[in-house]
Amino acid sequence: MFESWGRLVYRRRRMVLVTALIVVAFAAAWGTGVFGKLQSAGGFTPPASQSQQSANLETAAFGRDAGDVVVLYSSRAQSVRSPAFRAAVARALDGLPRSRVESAETYWSTGSPQFVSPGGRQTYAVIEMAGATDDARQANYDAIKSRLAAPGLRTEVGGLIPTDEAITKQVSSDIGRAEEFSLPVLLIVMLVIFGSLAAASLPLAIGGIAILGSFTALRLLTLGTAVSIYSINITTILGLGLGIDYGLFMVSRFREELHHQDSVADAVARTVATAGRTVAVSGITVALALASLMLFPETFLRSMGYGGVATVLVDVLAALTVMPALLAVLGPKVNALRIRRAVRRPPVAEGQGGWYRLASSVMRRPVAYAVPIVVVLLALGSPFLHVTWGGTDATVLPAGSAPRAVTEALNRDFPGNPTAPIESVVRFSGPLAGASARRAALTAYVSRLDHVPGITGAQITGVRGQIARVAGRYDSSPYSSQARAIVARVRAVPAPTGARAYVGGQSAQLADELASLGQTLPWMALVVAGTTFILLFLAFGSVVLPVKAIVMNALSLTAMYGVVTWIFADGHLAGLLGFTPDGTIDPTMPILMFALMFGLSMDYEVFLLSRVRERYDVTGDNAAAVAGGLQRTGGLITSLALLLIIVIGAFSASGITFIKLLGVGMIVALIVDASVVRVLLVPAVMRLLGPANWWAPRPLRRLYARYGIHESQDQPAGTRAAPETTSV
Repeated sequence: MFESWGRLVYRRRRMVLVTALIVVAFAAAWGTGVFGKLQSAGGFTPPASQSQQSANLETAAFGRDAGDVVVLYSSRAQSVRSPAFRAAVARALDGLPRSRVESAETYWSTGSPQFVSPGGRQTYAVIEMAGATDDARQANYDAIKSRLAAPGLRTEVGGLIPTDEAITKQVSSDIGRAEEFSLPVLLIVMLVIFGSLAAASLPLAIGGIAILGSFTALRLLTLGTAVSIYSINITTILGLGLGIDYGLFMVSRFREELHHQDSVADAVARTVATAGRTVAVSGITVALALASLMLFPETFLRSMGYGGVATVLVDVLAALTVMPALLAVLGPKVNALRIRRAVRRPPVAEGQGGWYRLASSVMRRPVAYAVPIVVVLLALGSPFLHVTWGGTDATVLPAGSAPRAVTEALNRDFPGNPTAPIESVVRFSGPLAGASARRAALTAYVSRLDHVPGITGAQITGVRGQIARVAGRYDSSPYSSQARAIVARVRAVPAPTGARAYVGGQSAQLADELASLGQTLPWMALVVAGTTFILLFLAFGSVVLPVKAIVMNALSLTAMYGVVTWIFADGHLAGLLGFTPDGTIDPTMPILMFALMFGLSMDYEVFLLSRVRERYDVTGDNAAAVAGGLQRTGGLITSLALLLIIVIGAFSASGITFIKLLGVGMIVALIVDASVVRVLLVPAVMRLLGPANWWAPRPLRRLYARYGIHESQDQPAGTRAAPETTSV
């Protein structure tokens, strides 16, 4: 099938390229508008959780009560309670048009002492913007944000809308800066790898198409579902990284086949039949790992799954259509614009070169390689055993960002977490107004909450119809384990007679998120392991190799998790990497990293095993097949990892802390996987397993013979005899 596809693309190469050009033009014009369509914040709370039900009831009863804009006013010389301070704030806020602002709460309008810092020189205003949609509220904020400064006072603006705006700008800036840095560096590295400007440019072309394709896929997704703004970073990394990986793999095999085949048509067909088949298997493996994110109810993870799968499919489609068409047009000119003479020489023959010598060493002493590597990887993973979970808010922004400064000041300088209370929304079965018994029951409920350990004060903050809202203040950080323990104690308090209580707020949302992730994670692991097992069995006809591959991936992920915890939770290298540690890690990050790196690690496993199986089918010698497979793919795997590290490294310089965490973690995993696991540990384990690598029960062997994804062993017409050679 793949060989026939390659010949079809060769015959229709010009039509394929013209079609691709039209699609790219559309993607550049329409797909790049995705930035204004993405959901800037939120998406971490399970939709059916108690905290989300609390938020829904509260909104239905009291309307939006969000801190759309929080303005922090401070002075070194004046007290908040002084007439001059009050007059300065009034001058800024009283003139705001009612058509733009729904409400503005201050210390002077509420009389609440929680609006004043302990030192008495800071206060804040909570502004709710008018508008029925996010876009309308953003437009109203844009119209009044220049008028919020109070004369004589230091003014800093935070809250939901400024935070969303800052995150969107930061993400756009990060992507532009990363592309400006990574593309020239990638071209230089590709020139070193290929020695030819023409060959080096082809994978970059596929990477560029993949980026535009990922933007278009995300924008299409926004038409039917909410998509997180952070997905743009992930899909860009995947689009560029995998596009270049698959492009490099295809170009390498094509240049090899040019030495073996009599015509360009045969070389293209053979390239698609071998490298194209491997790219398809690899892409399906990565897509399945990312599809597991769709099992989670959280919008953030689901949108990452949608975007990731769409991006991988774009990469595979481009590699199997545009790349063969480009190779068909170029033919031997793929080696044009050489920077070194050796580019036209046949690759290193079987049994020669540094990778063969390394493979031979591993084959002679597999235990000496395997045992120390496993011990070191487990040791690297040990810090993850004491990880502390946290949430995501404005503190993900750079330290100089105003929304982050406001959030940190509110958490640090104001008592009782004024913008993040533990809220209990009480719903009675009948009207509350005028029912003295129910009022007494509500008062008794508030009294019980007031005596919950950790609650510093509870009060009714609203009553409307059947709904009452009670806010509980506490002194812990909203995302701390202490705050989550308080939430559990509040939820254990009996609701008023004839009513049901829904406990929400930031701390409750994190508690619900952790519970939801914990329930879904085993199913995700089962789906990923099961689909990977089936796919690798169909690709290689063994039940041992899929199990081995899953275990190897688990070791790589273990090391990645430990190093990330040591850096971002424990705070090591914070100054070098430019972030402020808070002792926690967002719980969605390890899950997202699992999906990404499991897929990418299996990507390299497929590349290696494809060549090992190809050699094993010829020789029947396990050790020789493993050594030959490593010789032919060791350089390719390390080259692919290096290119992906360059891409991820550019994005890991992001000002968004958890994007930086994700990037650093992926770089660690790639280094470990490409330089240790895939080229040392996997060959050592396969040497120890011996012929058992290829074992499968008889019924499954028959199944593989009938339905397996076989590598074609029949050379096309016109094939010239040639020794097995390395890919890069």
